Amino acid sequence: MTVTIELVKEASAGAMTVAGVTAEAFEDHPHHALLSESGFAAKVGETQMVPGDTGVELVVGLGPDAERDADSFRTAGGAIARAAKKQQSVAVHDVLETGGEIAPSVVGQALAEGLVLGGYRYTALKSDPEDSSLASIEVVGKGGKRVQSAFDVGRSIAEAVCIARDLVNEPGGTLTPPALAKKTEKLGAALGFEVTVLGPKEIKAAKMGGLLGVNRGSDIPPRFLELSWKPEGSSRGVVALVGKGVTFDSGGLSLKPSDGMLAMKGDMGGAAAVIGAFCALDAVQPRVEVRGYLPLTDNMTGGDATRLGDVLTISNGKTVEVHNTDAEGRLILADALSKATADEPDAIVDVATLTGACMVALGDNHAGIMGTSDGLLEQVQEASAAVGEKTWPLPLPQEWRSNLDSEIADMKNIGGRYGGASIAGLFLKEFVGEGIPWVHIDIAGPAFVSKETSTTTKDGTGFGVRTLVQLLKSYKRPR
Repeated sequence: MTVTIELVKEASAGAMTVAGVTAEAFEDHPHHALLSESGFAAKVGETQMVPGDTGVELVVGLGPDAERDADSFRTAGGAIARAAKKQQSVAVHDVLETGGEIAPSVVGQALAEGLVLGGYRYTALKSDPEDSSLASIEVVGKGGKRVQSAFDVGRSIAEAVCIARDLVNEPGGTLTPPALAKKTEKLGAALGFEVTVLGPKEIKAAKMGGLLGVNRGSDIPPRFLELSWKPEGSSRGVVALVGKGVTFDSGGLSLKPSDGMLAMKGDMGGAAAVIGAFCALDAVQPRVEVRGYLPLTDNMTGGDATRLGDVLTISNGKTVEVHNTDAEGRLILADALSKATADEPDAIVDVATLTGACMVALGDNHAGIMGTSDGLLEQVQEASAAVGEKTWPLPLPQEWRSNLDSEIADMKNIGGRYGGASIAGLFLKEFVGEGIPWVHIDIAGPAFVSKETSTTTKDGTGFGVRTLVQLLKSYKRPR
């Protein structure tokens, strides 16, 4: 959905009125009785149509004053976009004024994000799509250029999330590694970041044995993308973002069951999150240099697919005995983390739909985070909380490393039955250079969901884009 979001003093004629109402003000609302009869209670994101002066008016709940935070306005914005999708234009009243101690610019950015995210639908493959008609949103209030700038930034970030959603939602049969590489090149040219594409020859020359090993069962060649963006002014350092890019995961010879395979077009959600974050950098202008590393392949069952017991040599020289070909994400991330390490950044953050074990532990609405730096972990958790993407820290006990011991290689790619998310994290840790702060974000749960919210649809969510952008915006070198 492409919309304009503009701060105005008075609404234009013809725009449908949208009015925010807090829990405290609800009893004094002129349509209190009518709204109450319909079950409306001014909870955050509740919507209801009521008679207005020139037609119908949309009322949106903002919740109690004491509980309102930035995410409340994001939720309300999403609810407005969904309820008003058949309107060409709307004028939103009585929302900016309800932030209390929350800065108007924070309210404005969150509201704009919600307005765009709530209107998202993946309709590229529909023969008769029902797209949202909403094209113009006026927000009536005060705040001047600062609030308008917040609207613009919020819209740009949300549009970047929608780019990531489109990538995750596209079927793996068309979004192949070469196709994803070409899309990323076009996005880079349009949105201000550089993209370098490594094909099979360059990948072999770089000795990326993990990526090549996973790709052996496929008829489609792999790609490895290196992204780069630099701020216009001074820089606080260099942050590397690594994203898992398995464009479709059959499990390889350790074949998944059919039901478990259906959502596996979304197994490149980590790469999509990194690409989405890069798409927002020019708008946000964080004071850090950002580099991206994306290994792209599908995981198939061709005649020369990697066998159980095969040993792969990662680009940093470590050898890995494959005990399960469905634990492929960590193999391609090993090459990407090794490459990121070789470029000596100040911090590394990787994002991956890595383990079902993380979903077992945390459900499908939290991402697990773990790493080697308490300072960087705190920054990631603070960033995710600020943007309403839920994360939870998981342990990374070094004494569990023995679960990865191999009789014939440096390590195996899986451990025992228990602690699977942390064991996967310990595997990845082996490919991060000593002394480089590193955090792993396992987004297996929230990257691809089956239930809608006011700001997400079923399937791809673009989870991680906003957390990464906020992290880069507020980044400080960990002590």
